[in-house]
Amino acid sequence: MSDVAAILKVMPVSPEIDLEVLKQAIENAVENDAFENITEEPIGFGLVALNVTIVVDDGEGGTEPVEEAIAALDDVQSVEVTDVRRLM
Repeated sequence: MSDVAAILKVMPVSPEIDLEVLKQAIENAVENDAFENITEEPIGFGLVALNVTIVVDDGEGGTEPVEEAIAALDDVQSVEVTDVRRLM
């Protein structure tokens, strides 16, 4: 099996959420060996999505544990996989 890089779009529950605190919570929720980085994506009306890049094994259910860990955070409304690419 090989590794894949996945981008997860994380939507906060409201524009009032402190993004720096949410970023830290996401980093803590994701295993250190899977986490790569987080970038901000303005959506509109003050809402900013976080694009979380992770590297996981391409086996069955690859991104599900990370998605579930992030979705369980209090300030997260939704988590969506937007891109998956095999690493060579």
